[in-house]
Amino acid sequence: MGAAEFEAHVADVIAGLPRELGSKITNVAFGVEDGVEANLLGLYRGVSLDRRGESYAFQLPDTITIYRLPILARSASREDVLQHIEVTVKHEIGHYFGIDDARLHELGFG
Repeated sequence: MGAAEFEAHVADVIAGLPRELGSKITNVAFGVEDGVEANLLGLYRGVSLDRRGESYAFQLPDTITIYRLPILARSASREDVLQHIEVTVKHEIGHYFGIDDARLHELGFG
């Protein structure tokens, strides 16, 4: 799968989030990179909502990066790619909300 199609699927997952969830995601930049580490499918960088205090203001956007090549390497089919994209995007969004890896795995986003 090429980069443009991959990015379109990431955007589709984000656009398909329930409105009540999507409306709570602010000041976050989403991106896609090729990635180099085989075990890293995505990465959230920032201060999760549960750790922000009154002094949290005028900050650069948090970032969520989805890594294309590691996802493609783990996928045996186009359907696998789409599933990995969805799970990875939702996993990283979970970190934005302050959910840890163990809980995300329990919820099926691991």
